Amino acid sequence: QVRLEESGGGSVQPGGSLRLSCVVSGFSVSDQIMTWHRQAPDEARGWLATLAPGGATFYSDSAKGRFTVSRDDHKNTLFLQMDSLKPEDTAVYYCQDFESATWGQGTWVTVSS
Repeated sequence: QVRLEESGGGSVQPGGSLRLSCVVSGFSVSDQIMTWHRQAPDEARGWLATLAPGGATFYSDSAKGRFTVSRDDHKNTLFLQMDSLKPEDTAVYYCQDFESATWGQGTWVTVSS
């Protein structure tokens, strides 16, 4: 059974950092295209970053230069390192297996002073 479980969200001040984790079960994270998305209150869910099996990474304009997607194949876990956080980064963050379109339950990130 494919399952994705995010964690690592929380409250942080502007300029701070968080690292989100997405523990994967049911398949190998290294074999699949994995993506991160977020959904702010009253907004549509939007794409942030992609990590391909070969290691290529792709970022949205809002993530580029501040967010880094990576994975630990031994832990079968996807990560999103978020630096220089801004209040507009406040959202629920989701990971997704692109092929099966399976989503995790999301983790809240609040950026506020």
